[in-house]
Amino acid sequence: MASIPELLAKIPDEYKPLAALGIGALVLVFLALFHGVGLHWILLQQRRGERRLRSGKPHLLAASFLFAWSVFLMLDLHLLEILIWSFVLTHMGLIVHAYDAIYFCANGYTTLGMGKMDVEEHWRIISPIIGISGLFTFAWTTSALVDVVASNRRLLEQLEDEREREMHMRFALRKNEWEALKSEGAAAQFERDKIRMETAGASVFQRLRIWKEEKKGVEALRRAATAIEALRQKERQDEEKLTSTPTADSPDKKQP
Repeated sequence: MASIPELLAKIPDEYKPLAALGIGALVLVFLALFHGVGLHWILLQQRRGERRLRSGKPHLLAASFLFAWSVFLMLDLHLLEILIWSFVLTHMGLIVHAYDAIYFCANGYTTLGMGKMDVEEHWRIISPIIGISGLFTFAWTTSALVDVVASNRRLLEQLEDEREREMHMRFALRKNEWEALKSEGAAAQFERDKIRMETAGASVFQRLRIWKEEKKGVEALRRAATAIEALRQKERQDEEKLTSTPTADSPDKKQP
């Protein structure tokens, strides 16, 4: 069975430009579909990552890494499309070496046009088709990148607001704890001073009565400490609810 280069060599020279145009158009349409699927997957991963960040703690660094990862995937998508073009040219027999094909396709795909490599005279029409495919995909990526930048900016603003609210809640919690501990220490000191004054010159029965009252005071202080711990738990629960509940203007609510 004849190979692809042998079949293409049998085409008359006057029909080779038309064959190049047809092959290039098929590859261009395939790459457009491939690019659309790839961009859809990248944007889907971006939205899923944003949902995870909104439902957890406000990590600003993780949001920056998510944006960088999306841009990196878009770059990889274009590099893969250049490799597809080079694969087609090498299997058509238009360029012998793979590294020459990659260099030629990269220059054509980016419309740089500074490479010294070229295909056979009758197949040159495929070079501008490679450039057209690059124009299509780069424009598509640019529009998607604008959406990613806007979405990442909204995400950073929301995470910054949540981080600020979390800091205020922690400050209020520490303030309440400090005031409770301060009042507890003052009450304990007052009880000790009171007991010291009452036990001075008191009889045995009076001292027993004072010690019972002291025991009751200690139990009251323990109940106050339990109330402080309950206050801490309530503040922690409020903080978890704040970090786990998306805001009302979250763009994810508009997603299906």
